[in-house]
Amino acid sequence: MRTFDLSPLYRSTVGFDRLFSMLDKTAGFENGGGTSYPPYNIERTGENSYRVTIAVAGFSESDLTIEAKENTLTVKGEKQPEPDARPAEVLYQGIAARAFERVFRLAEFVEVKSAKLEKGLLHIDLVREIPEAMKPRTIRINAAEDKKVIDAKAA
Repeated sequence: MRTFDLSPLYRSTVGFDRLFSMLDKTAGFENGGGTSYPPYNIERTGENSYRVTIAVAGFSESDLTIEAKENTLTVKGEKQPEPDARPAEVLYQGIAARAFERVFRLAEFVEVKSAKLEKGLLHIDLVREIPEAMKPRTIRINAAEDKKVIDAKAA
């Protein structure tokens, strides 16, 4: 029997959680995953709303770029060097300030609602807004009209 690890898909998609949960249940997998830089969470905050939280300690708003394009959310971070800062002698460097680019694939109709940076965490709120034309609608059945048509045909 072949096994498939879906954890990379969990880590880079938003809005497909029902599909992946169904596949995991069918295959009997658990949602495990590795870590990468920068660490992040994807949360479901409502039936059609999500939040991506990325740990960007040391980055300011001007160091970060968020771009949503064609079902893809791209977050880039690049530390801009201080023009008048003199280099310090670093004895130990445990805080990574390297540039990064994180790409998330978004499901259809998932759009970025807002983004905010607080306490070293970048919060990106997403919402799935299905257009009215795509939503299911209930069609009323008019039984009285059907009866008249049947009676007319019988006569």
